[in-house]
Amino acid sequence: MQGLRRCSNDLLLLDLSPPSSVPSTASLSIDVAESAETRIRRLISEHPVIIFSRTSCCMCHVMKKLLASIGVHPTVIELDDHEIDALASFSSTTPAAAPAVFMGGSYVGGLESLVALHLSGHLVPKLVEVGALWV
Repeated sequence: MQGLRRCSNDLLLLDLSPPSSVPSTASLSIDVAESAETRIRRLISEHPVIIFSRTSCCMCHVMKKLLASIGVHPTVIELDDHEIDALASFSSTTPAAAPAVFMGGSYVGGLESLVALHLSGHLVPKLVEVGALWV
């Protein structure tokens, strides 16, 4: 089922699989012919900070909490196992997997990369640069 569902106050769940024949009242307008990779690419370009996550992943939860503690509320897309494979084409150095954070349309990495940016003092300037944070 394709659609956008609110999981909590700060989390929306987007199903990237092709829609079923029964339209959902909460469906997101996505071209049926659009592949998961194309949808992911489009979503990355439309949001200054976006996290591709898994619901039960503790690293994904930590990533979301770290950004929230700074004052950034990124777009969070919860992916199914078969959709995670579509992230592989977005990283030139390591295979992208959930969690994967993108800022300003560029792949930043997973939790380790995000924490490294934070500890080095480069995270806040990067968030300001992409328009996700105002200081």
